[in-house]
Amino acid sequence: MKQIRFDFNNMFDSSVGKTHGVTANDLKAMSCLTAKAARHLKKVFASESSRINIGLEWTRLPLQNKSFVRVIQKAGDAISHKYENVISLGIGGSYLGLKAAQDALASSYYNEFASLRGGRAKVYFDGNNLDPDTLSVLLKNLNPKKTFVIVISKSGETTETKAAFAVIEAWLKKGVGKNYGRQIFAITDPKSGTLRLKVNAEQARDTMSLRNLPVLKGVGGRFSELNIGLLHLAIIGVDIQEVLEGAAYMAKKCSSEDIFQNPAYLYATLQTALYKKKGKQIAIMMPFSERLKSTADWYVQLLAESTGKKFGRAIRVAEDGTEVWVANKKKIVNVGRTPVPSRGTNDLHSIQQNNIEGENNKTVTFIRLEKFPHDIKVTGTGDFLEGKFYSKLLSIAQEATEWALVRESRPNCTIILPEINPYYWGQLLFFFEMATAFEGELLDVNAFDQPGVEGYKNYMYYKLRKPGIPKNVSEEIKKNPLVKKTKYLL
Repeated sequence: MKQIRFDFNNMFDSSVGKTHGVTANDLKAMSCLTAKAARHLKKVFASESSRINIGLEWTRLPLQNKSFVRVIQKAGDAISHKYENVISLGIGGSYLGLKAAQDALASSYYNEFASLRGGRAKVYFDGNNLDPDTLSVLLKNLNPKKTFVIVISKSGETTETKAAFAVIEAWLKKGVGKNYGRQIFAITDPKSGTLRLKVNAEQARDTMSLRNLPVLKGVGGRFSELNIGLLHLAIIGVDIQEVLEGAAYMAKKCSSEDIFQNPAYLYATLQTALYKKKGKQIAIMMPFSERLKSTADWYVQLLAESTGKKFGRAIRVAEDGTEVWVANKKKIVNVGRTPVPSRGTNDLHSIQQNNIEGENNKTVTFIRLEKFPHDIKVTGTGDFLEGKFYSKLLSIAQEATEWALVRESRPNCTIILPEINPYYWGQLLFFFEMATAFEGELLDVNAFDQPGVEGYKNYMYYKLRKPGIPKNVSEEIKKNPLVKKTKYLL
């Protein structure tokens, strides 16, 4: 079987010049850093206690027990064939990874045409925004008796998901009756949190109510698709084991400490060299596939939350060798490339103008497919398009985009997929996860926390008068109010 490949020709000075491309001296200067980073990650990958403390347990997800996977596959199949609709509630990694999977691995227009679903349920996503339009329209047009709900929240306290679940729970209770909980599946912390308490209470009353799966310890949201997304994969008819086998293949390929034998480490090294030495602060992710657009959206969260950090990293080591990573408040770094999702060929008529002639502060990563499940031949034009297949046009467009970027000394690279299927998509997901982990290591930040996300949450909780807000948080908000001067309002 073919494997995905990484084409990095256009990242080097030989293609885009010394001012904007990576040189041999650049890589030589980073060699000690990359070697140290590879050794360190290998060490923490090998320690279960370190993996869990840091948030690296996602590296073990490709190796999940096959019997456990079969149980989830069976449960998803049963849900999907029993109900007409499934609503999946979650935000961040509990939404973006699932949406990426559905768009990539289910048929285009999956929800729109019954013939494409093979008797399976439609799947809708909510609980990822506080816009009232989407949820209200959805519930007005679905039958609660024919709808199953999946709620994904580790704590149960994330405002967007908690609010949506409360509304949907009331809708189900009214439309279904006392056994409404049998139409809910919760994916949450196995021991703590308000959602876990609710699950436990319902299970004590009725074992078929609020069936559940655990958010595994040491697996952060943006790295959790191969944990919290498995039930969803089963519901849309994807063979979970194929996804995991693809990820396992990539995990093995990315186990080498030699960056030239490890595509994920090489990707991170080249991107970091261009960021730190050549000022390439913006990361354009441009798949030439409509089905991979949501995968680009998922990557935005992965890179932004992982490497966009104010503080450097402090590593504390316990007597048994277990590592704990914390923010070094004495080391303000404000680092991290800014990811931007895009897609070809649509965005060649928008952001590409800036990519080509705007500030040369970007790298572009293409994702190219070698084979499409369906193709169309152009007929009736009587010109140069006559007889050409869409797949050929798309391939040439991607090649042309590379050429145009190189001509303007704009570094770019390409991830090549033989086709989109569960195996290759599993590889792609794990490739980007491992590359992001290594990029965090090279920047010396904690790539597995997200303290910057807490600011808006704390302010919302304060304004909503949520009980239990730490005193220091409340005091900070009181002392630093949001000031709006009328002279600055038109």
